[in-house]
Amino acid sequence: QVQLVESGGGLVQPGGSLRLSCAASGITFSMYAMGWYRQAPGKQREFVSAISSDGTPHYADSVKCRFTISRDNAKDTVYLQMGGLKPDDTAVYYCNAYKAFVWGDSNYWGQGTQVTVSS
Repeated sequence: QVQLVESGGGLVQPGGSLRLSCAASGITFSMYAMGWYRQAPGKQREFVSAISSDGTPHYADSVKCRFTISRDNAKDTVYLQMGGLKPDDTAVYYCNAYKAFVWGDSNYWGQGTQVTVSS
């Protein structure tokens, strides 16, 4: 059974920092691209950042230079270091694991962790 468990969310003041973690189980973690998405109230889920199986990072323009994604294949964990947080970053953040196989795509989601940026 595949599980993605996020942690590290919370309430932070504008300009502050948080580090999100996502621990995976039930998959061969090193083979998967891992990503973070977020969904604010009344909005669609949007891409935040991803890191490929070879460690190449990708970022949405809105978070470039403020967020850093990393992965630890020995711990089956992906991280999102968030800095310079703004109220617009307030959302539920979801972890995603993705891999394309010959027979189809494998796509898993975590349950989400709330990040609230407010003074």
